[in-house]
Amino acid sequence: MSNLAVTEIVTEETPGKLSLKERLGYAVGDLSTNIIWTAITTFLTFFYTDIVGISAGVVGTIFLLTRFLDGVVDIGIGVLVDRTNSKHGKARPWIKWMAVPFGLSVMVLFTAPDLGNTGSIVYAAVTYFIVTVIYSAINIPYAALNSLMTQDSYQRSLLNITRMTLSLLGGVMISIITMPVVNAFGGGKSGWALTFGIIGILSPILYWITYRTSKERVKPVVVKKAIPLRKGLRALGRNKYWLIVLVFNVFLFLSTGVSSALNIYYAQYILHNPALVGSLSLAGLVPLIIGIVLSAPLIKRIGKRNTILAGAILSAVGSVIVFIDPTNFMLIMVSTVIKTLGVAPAVATGSALLADTVEYGEWKTGARTEGLIFSGASLAPKIGSGIGGAMVGWVLSAGGYVGGMETQPDSAISAIKVLYIVVPLILVILQIILMFFYSLEKKLPAIIKELDQIAGKEN
Repeated sequence: MSNLAVTEIVTEETPGKLSLKERLGYAVGDLSTNIIWTAITTFLTFFYTDIVGISAGVVGTIFLLTRFLDGVVDIGIGVLVDRTNSKHGKARPWIKWMAVPFGLSVMVLFTAPDLGNTGSIVYAAVTYFIVTVIYSAINIPYAALNSLMTQDSYQRSLLNITRMTLSLLGGVMISIITMPVVNAFGGGKSGWALTFGIIGILSPILYWITYRTSKERVKPVVVKKAIPLRKGLRALGRNKYWLIVLVFNVFLFLSTGVSSALNIYYAQYILHNPALVGSLSLAGLVPLIIGIVLSAPLIKRIGKRNTILAGAILSAVGSVIVFIDPTNFMLIMVSTVIKTLGVAPAVATGSALLADTVEYGEWKTGARTEGLIFSGASLAPKIGSGIGGAMVGWVLSAGGYVGGMETQPDSAISAIKVLYIVVPLILVILQIILMFFYSLEKKLPAIIKELDQIAGKEN
């Protein structure tokens, strides 16, 4: 063991099998999150460019700057979570506190008051920043709750698989119903505002279910005081497996963010049928649910790392297929389904991989900081989606894209194709390379055993 003076954690009770009720209750929280997250990644760029009338280049800049600013905020939230000490735990209280503000912020995000061009840009930037901050304040503790409910690595995987299954069902639902509901409400600004007003009411209710049904079992018993931020950050820097997972997820979220944002543009300008955006979204979500369910037996048999690696290779194959004919809808659908199945193992085990790095970090440095580890890891979707959103906006702008025009110049069409076809292939190759360096899974049982032994001596 390396530099471990005391053990900070033991389980309050023997961590057995989590009940289906508890897994489902936990998962409902991410159902709420992904309804909103999918709406943002799929429709917000289009909402800004074609409904509000903001140029694509400005939208890209807003996304990038906001995501990086929010990344700094995330670290502060992680520290606050680690220092939270209540009878309800350190993560659950945040879910209770932030549920209603999160729903309200989403209502405001998809509202577009008539403020003129400059006013609309300022309004978009401010409301988008508010949503991302509140999202962090509820999602970081929600993710950290995985590591606090059990120390069993496989149970963590099952918990995350249940979570992601419901999360993706939410994504499928919002992808299917958003445009029909917006149009049913009359379209335009009012249609978008009414649609997301309903979503903003539903979201806190789902989070309340998570709060009521979850339980934190893993609690500190030796080190009672909070770990200083400087020590926690140093510990993160020495946690090589956390760094690998972080960079891997940056590439993953960058790829999915670009693809999701491009669906509506690809359907309209490459496939010449805007109605196909629903089919493209479904092809990027339904196979993910199937793949996540199929991942469970594979993870049990060959482990998380090998399952993720196999999936990434499959995703690379799917990315190559689209080169055959980028304008063939059925070929695009086949390619998307294969790519999505390949992404499933990484999505299924994301939080479980991070939870495992908590034990490694404690063993390596003596500092157990769930909040900081998960808040630091939340940089991945922020950086990935931030760069992805900026890339989409900037590349479209460089290609001469003009929102609302029925016909786009050839340069804009080429820009859409590069973003949709070439970028995901490059990113999945980088993910494959990173997974070759992840070897924590084999070491983890011995690490937990050593921590438990020292905990027994301290008590």
